[in-house]
Amino acid sequence: MTEVSSLTGRLLVATPALADPNFDRAVVLLLDHDEQGSLGVVLNRPTPVVVGDILLPWAALAGDPGVVFQGGPVGLDSALGIAVIPGDEGPLGWRRVHGAIGLVDLEAPPELLAPALGSLRIFAGYSGWGPGQLEDELGDGAWYVVESEPGDISFPDPAGLWRAVLRRQRSELAMVATYPDDPSLN
Repeated sequence: MTEVSSLTGRLLVATPALADPNFDRAVVLLLDHDEQGSLGVVLNRPTPVVVGDILLPWAALAGDPGVVFQGGPVGLDSALGIAVIPGDEGPLGWRRVHGAIGLVDLEAPPELLAPALGSLRIFAGYSGWGPGQLEDELGDGAWYVVESEPGDISFPDPAGLWRAVLRRQRSELAMVATYPDDPSLN
């Protein structure tokens, strides 16, 4: 098996050619990527479910919009908390993934993390790939891989995140942001 260079903490941005409806114009934050596989959450799929309806203790800490996001098609009955915590050390109940971005232990008392939280989003489910599966998709041109920024976690307009992430790239990739929603209407 070839060595896998870790993409943990980076974003997968769906190419316009990606045909899977679960990932149409998706922006996925990779939380883990190694030879065992990959795990991430889709950052731009808000649901109508209010955080307080399923995780009341965390509702006051969830950023706007205060809804649960669909992290992917796998494990929709589970929840993941992703938070930005500035500084070198995070509180108990938070595990750094990349830079200021980390996972929140939703079993921990929210008051442990409240003073340190910069932003928090709750995700139902996740996106997962088995060993080599993501590398195959990358080879097929299904995803662009770009750097994440802490603001991606709490982007105020989830529907606009795909375009915003592409637009900030310093290459021809920025032009992909202008790709029409339905190219047949061109």
